[in-house]
Amino acid sequence: MKVILATPFFHQLRGNTITVRRIADGLIHAGIETEVISITEQDDHHHSLKEADLIHGFNAYRFYQFIKSISPPITNYTVTLTGTDLNHDLMNPTRKNDVIACLTNALAVHVFDEKAKRIVLDILPKLENKLYVIAQGTSTSRKRNVLEKTTQDTFHFLLPAGIRKVKNIPFAINSLLELRKTNANINLTIVGPIIETDEGELVQQLVLENSDWVTYKGVIPHKDMEALYSNADAVINTSHSEGQSSAILEAMSFGLPVLVSKNKGNMSLVSNEETGFVYDGINQFLTYAIRLIEKASLREVLGENATAYVEEHHSATQEISAMVNMYEKSLAELKKGGNDDD
Repeated sequence: MKVILATPFFHQLRGNTITVRRIADGLIHAGIETEVISITEQDDHHHSLKEADLIHGFNAYRFYQFIKSISPPITNYTVTLTGTDLNHDLMNPTRKNDVIACLTNALAVHVFDEKAKRIVLDILPKLENKLYVIAQGTSTSRKRNVLEKTTQDTFHFLLPAGIRKVKNIPFAINSLLELRKTNANINLTIVGPIIETDEGELVQQLVLENSDWVTYKGVIPHKDMEALYSNADAVINTSHSEGQSSAILEAMSFGLPVLVSKNKGNMSLVSNEETGFVYDGINQFLTYAIRLIEKASLREVLGENATAYVEEHHSATQEISAMVNMYEKSLAELKKGGNDDD
């Protein structure tokens, strides 16, 4: 079997890129011939699509634009719905019809959790028989050393995210600036590409104004994230909406406590006060941040719970096994000559 993974912006270090790379590595390890292409860069060789048994598209809206741009059109595809699809494009009147067309014509549709499944079925109930819930996997858990901190130590928050408005990064800077009025020994490190120019300029200006405690590292190789996790005390996510954040999964796998905004994607990963903190508004953010700063034992418990949760529910091995099962059923359906809703 040969599978092509077709994803937008593959050459930028975004969450989807990390997900696709992990899946590609897992498929290769499972003996599946695998190729990755970027559907938004012009230099990829689309002719290789003709040689694949299946095309697996990521981001239904952008994948459908790609489908419409090539000839002959492809019908042997599965598709993964991303957070952008679920939280924005399915609600956007100018994009919704393309997302629906992409899903309707797919051999299989992959979502990360039951909440996403319900959103899809509310709109397209006929998709139920070809809708697969496969949780994101992550790499093997790596337990970091948890050190007792004194009041003199600097507390390091880490925020991994591509810089765009939906990620709400100014909230993190402004909220922690408020916290520094009473907890001066706080640092914030932001890492990720600038995706939206205007938002990038805003964030960079805020970083400049707070350069004594905020650092923006830009894009770094994914392999270097381990060093950042090792130096962090907590990882935060302030997004207005998410699918399932690979950065949060990685942080939890690493045994780090996480402080995340209350949205569907984050709530599918983090149980409040069990595997991390889920905040709703600045007051809760500050309350939870203070608890993390002041209680090393709490950080350790949350980190251990998070690691155990990821090991049980987000195994990369289980993810690949379920993905291969989806491919095999899709090929069987293709052999029968059916990829519709009947």
